[in-house]
Amino acid sequence: MFSNASNSSSAPPPAPAEGKPPGSLALVVLTLGLLAALVWAMAPARPKVEPAPLRPVPSGCPKDVPDFVPSDATEVPGVDLSRLSQPQRNRVLFRLNMEPCPCGCNLSIASCLINHPPCSACKELVEKIMAEERQGSGAAPGK
Repeated sequence: MFSNASNSSSAPPPAPAEGKPPGSLALVVLTLGLLAALVWAMAPARPKVEPAPLRPVPSGCPKDVPDFVPSDATEVPGVDLSRLSQPQRNRVLFRLNMEPCPCGCNLSIASCLINHPPCSACKELVEKIMAEERQGSGAAPGK
């Protein structure tokens, strides 16, 4: 009387859908678009600037003036340090190595005399420094 055929003809309940709902991709795209618009709206405007036009360097000016760098010469040609005591000699050498040459070469007095022996500005300054040390009025290093 009862048959298994009637029970097997009934359809099983539908299985739950797997994966993402169909509207989730559209929601992600919309969110990314809104974030991009927010970032673009909050970015400050960038000024349009151009570099200043370069002026030509006047003919009398040196094109590249190096920075002053002290030297460490222990002997300077044309300077007789033998008549000075050791402390005086040290003070004279200190000043010759630390003070810039007034001729504009941006070297120390000692370096200028080594590289440009005919420099008259250096020779006058060396004589002045030597005279100050002989008189005992030379500036002490660090003052």
